[in-house]
Amino acid sequence: MKIYVVYDSEGEHTKFLAQSIAEGAQSVPGAEVYIDHVDHANVRKLPEMDAIIWGGPGHFGTISSGLKTWIDQLGYLWAEGKLIDKIGAVFCTTATTHGGLEATMLNMITPMLHQGMIIVGLPGNIPENALYGSYYGVGVTCPVDSSEFISENGLQLGRALGVRVATVTQNLKKA
Repeated sequence: MKIYVVYDSEGEHTKFLAQSIAEGAQSVPGAEVYIDHVDHANVRKLPEMDAIIWGGPGHFGTISSGLKTWIDQLGYLWAEGKLIDKIGAVFCTTATTHGGLEATMLNMITPMLHQGMIIVGLPGNIPENALYGSYYGVGVTCPVDSSEFISENGLQLGRALGVRVATVTQNLKKA
C-alpha cells in the first residue's frame, strides 16, 4: 500500500511532525511511504496512492499559502474522480495554544471531502491522544520560545496518526 505525506513547513516544526507521521506509517508491514515538501510534491502521483496525508502550519486558523497553492492544483483530479475512496488525514502546527489548530485541520479536511476521500482522524482511545483531544488529525502547538522544535508527545501523536492511517488503509484494501 502506498502512502504519500505532503507538508508545508516554513521552519522545522511541521517538517518534524511530517517525518514522525511517515515513520509511524512505515512501521506497518506492507506500507510504502513517500514524503515531500509542497515545493517538491507531485500532484500527478496522487492517483497511484492508497492514502494521502497533508499538513502544514496553521496561519490565523486556516491553511498556509504553500499548502493551499498545492491543494488548488487538484482540480483535474476532482473532475476525473481520481481520489474518490482514498484514505485522507491531516496535521498542523501552530505557535500558540488555541492558535487555530482545529479550524486549520477542518479547513484541510474540506478539500478531501470534495475529492470523495475517506477521512481518518485520531480517536481518543489512542493512548497518545487520550488527553490531547485533537480528533480531526494531529495538531501540535510548538511555542516559539521553546528549546525544542516539537515535543516528544507531538512526535508520538504523529507516529500514532501514521500507524492509524496505514492500518485503516490496509484494512480497507483487504475488504
